[in-house]
Amino acid sequence: MSLKLEKYVRIQGVLHCKTGLRVGGSKEELEIGVTDNPVLRHPITDLPYIPGSSIKGKLRALLEYRYNKVVMTRQGVGEPCNCARRDCPVCFIFGPHKTPKHDLGPTRILVRDATLTNESANWLEKLQEKGQLYVEVKSENIIDRATGVAAPGGLRTMERIPAGAEFEFRIVLRVFEGDDEERMVGLISEGLKMLEQDYLGGSGSRGYGEVELCNLERDGQSWTL
Repeated sequence: MSLKLEKYVRIQGVLHCKTGLRVGGSKEELEIGVTDNPVLRHPITDLPYIPGSSIKGKLRALLEYRYNKVVMTRQGVGEPCNCARRDCPVCFIFGPHKTPKHDLGPTRILVRDATLTNESANWLEKLQEKGQLYVEVKSENIIDRATGVAAPGGLRTMERIPAGAEFEFRIVLRVFEGDDEERMVGLISEGLKMLEQDYLGGSGSRGYGEVELCNLERDGQSWTL
């Protein structure tokens, strides 16, 4: 294969949170408030953000489910695809999992950290008046099935980025000589469509992480999934 880099394809847009979004941080390191589960924040500005690794990992996982590429171990653990086949849509773009020796070349997809839009950052500043750093605090509990009331010791507090917040996201595809650009873009489009139907971050089965992708562009031109 040739390793001549032909071009970059840039996909960008706005990620709109339709419900509260949670990408967890470390309470011990961040020392934010008294919540059990703080969100991830920038260490200098305290603004919440979505790591590129979270978006990339979710896209990969969804596409692995779509193309039946999840690897099941003997212990019953599902792992990312590591087949390293050139005709594998997941390995070709994302790279084969834990397979350092292969002939696919460099990973094709680069996903940047998604940062709050200026409008959302200004909007979330209002929460500081309540002693909350750009987030809402949501309490959850475990229900005792026998009595139907809250179980003792089951209360936990979670930080979430509120519904309505928006983030700017960017994906870059590296196109090498011989690559099928439209096939790669089509796969990313498919993954983004699935993301809108699924969820981003944690606790998706409990209503968190529903997102909508808006104002999409491909190489500076309006683009639709």
